[in-house]
Amino acid sequence: MLLNLFRLISLLPLGVLHAVGRTAGRLVFALPGRYRDRLIAHARQAGYSDPAFARRSAAEAGAMILELSHVWFRSQESLARVVSVEEEIVHQALSEKRGILFLSPHLGCFELLARYATLYQPMTVMFRPPRQAFFMPLLQAARNTTRVKAVPANLKGVRAFLKALRNNETVGMLPDQVPQLGEGVWAPFFGREAWTMTLPGKLARATNPIVIVAACERLAKGKGWRIHYLRAPDVLPEGPREQAMLFNRMMQTIIARFPEQYLWSYHRYKRPLDVPLPPGESHE
Repeated sequence: MLLNLFRLISLLPLGVLHAVGRTAGRLVFALPGRYRDRLIAHARQAGYSDPAFARRSAAEAGAMILELSHVWFRSQESLARVVSVEEEIVHQALSEKRGILFLSPHLGCFELLARYATLYQPMTVMFRPPRQAFFMPLLQAARNTTRVKAVPANLKGVRAFLKALRNNETVGMLPDQVPQLGEGVWAPFFGREAWTMTLPGKLARATNPIVIVAACERLAKGKGWRIHYLRAPDVLPEGPREQAMLFNRMMQTIIARFPEQYLWSYHRYKRPLDVPLPPGESHE
């Protein structure tokens, strides 16, 4: 039923989906609660303290949710609306005949990035199963295409990533998700310590891929999207914390290009169970 609902929603024009989503996002933000408080606090942490910025960010979160139906079920039309002035970064990476590790923060239309990357070659992406099981059929139908292979964020998924990168293929993941104990380190993110995954650095050290931070900016008035790229240095820092700091800085750089479209409400500074306190903090 949910799958059919999203297919039906996808029939609406992209501009309408964005407009309705932004209105819904503002309405949800107007309600007092944890979502509103977290969005405001995280945006302020990054230096965006204007109340109008928070409202616009909430509106963009609504647009992100509504545009998913268009991206998933009208993929070719969505891809036809994508522009980029930085494609030379990808062309250069492909010419080097190495694996490519795309890192995309919760920014803009990150669901579209994998589909766009498959215009060059098939891609393996990593995802976490939703907490609500009834979403699984929708996500499986939407994310697994003939050129996109979705694997779970567990040991099986890591093995699939390693195999793909060793075969000089392309993989993609969301590096600002909060990992579990043993899978992360504390690293600054917009001036505050955040428990940050070490998997990107481990994959890079093990397979020597080209690492590219990418993001998909949502354009105004339903015009489509713009892709942004940043290539990481070929020689990465040795230590896990230093690697995490590098990738966090790169994410901050690309977020700063269109900060209202970052998902500031995401619980980025959560401390998972049994993870020690960040450096400089005490229980007192």
